[in-house]
Amino acid sequence: MFSNVKGTQDFLDMRLFNALIEQIRTHLHTFHFHEISTPILEYTDLFIRSLGTHTDVVSKEMFLIKTHNDDEESICLRPEVTAPTVRAFVEHGINTTPWKVFSWGPMFRYERPQKGRSRQFNQVNMEIIGARAITHDAYFLYMLDQFFSQKLHLNSYALTLNFLGCSQDREVYKKKLAAFLEKNIDKLCANCRKRKDANILRIFDCKVESCQVIYDQAPFLTDSLCASCNEQWIELRHLLDLLSVSYIHNPKLVRGLDYYNKTVFEFVSQNLGAQNTFCGGGRYDQLALELGAAHDEPSLGAAMGIERLLLLLESQNATLPIKEEPALYVVLPVTAEQQSLALLVAQTLSHHGFTTDILLDEPSIKSMMRKANKMGAKFCLIIGPEEQNNRQINIKNMITGHSTLVPQGQVINHLRS
Repeated sequence: MFSNVKGTQDFLDMRLFNALIEQIRTHLHTFHFHEISTPILEYTDLFIRSLGTHTDVVSKEMFLIKTHNDDEESICLRPEVTAPTVRAFVEHGINTTPWKVFSWGPMFRYERPQKGRSRQFNQVNMEIIGARAITHDAYFLYMLDQFFSQKLHLNSYALTLNFLGCSQDREVYKKKLAAFLEKNIDKLCANCRKRKDANILRIFDCKVESCQVIYDQAPFLTDSLCASCNEQWIELRHLLDLLSVSYIHNPKLVRGLDYYNKTVFEFVSQNLGAQNTFCGGGRYDQLALELGAAHDEPSLGAAMGIERLLLLLESQNATLPIKEEPALYVVLPVTAEQQSLALLVAQTLSHHGFTTDILLDEPSIKSMMRKANKMGAKFCLIIGPEEQNNRQINIKNMITGHSTLVPQGQVINHLRS
């Protein structure tokens, strides 16, 4: 017997999953986002260029596709969708901005599976490409907060927020941070010592508790902002207060991808355990230029983890408006001699839009009725020798138990009435 690949899962009942997607889709349409789709396969260089060589995603979490021709360019399964969305924006010459789009589907990262973290997982991505004013950030965060609080009715989460400033701000800050780390170098874990030289801001992603205790005393990046960025940081918080969006300033929040600048954020919940982020994102003002655009396209975006949102809904016993299944009509040929007629009846029902099934392998009408009841049939259309000879169909209402003999040519009108 085969099992599913470790770090993946089967969804055998998609109703809650689809209901969540539909809620997200409706909410985003309200804020004038439109849906797009990008391929699961992308060139590996796209992510090396956008995410950074020293990020965990690129250095150890990529699923690379081995091609038959070693000379071909490297291809991978997408680990995220912001870079592909910007790639699509540049490649297709989109010139109307802001370009407000969303997409959803599977992502792939090779990492140790645990609760809330899988090798194949589903995300909804929302991007605004061409959004220069910091006001976009506030309204974007308001949109997300409204969805979690008003649409999903989540009540145990927090928005954490930080501001990374511009590239010049980060260069100034990195020197201050390097000096601080040098004083504590003997107390750092081996991984943080490597990150100090390779990609110093990544030290804040460390999960070692003793390192985090040290970083609680580290200088804040928001204390190294230039006048322009500091003004935007003040304005962002003012606008969030204006929109009644609660947040917590987390000075150690840097996010794990190199393209972020200025605003970064995460929505977190203690109900998820160690992997407590269920939505995260921020601003990436230089990414379009990095991927070939003619000029800067200041942008921002976020990703929601579908599986983590489902875990949150489950932990709160929250409910979503699940679309009601259409009524089921099951055709029951009593013997093999009625099966060809049953096929024609089922064909007629499905042609007129009725959700139809037909039972062909049950040994008796009793077992057929039992099975149809388990299937949730609303009506059973029974065709035995007598019904076949009289050109009739016995229609049984499975809720009331009432049966009616109906001429074959009047079945559709009878069911509709």
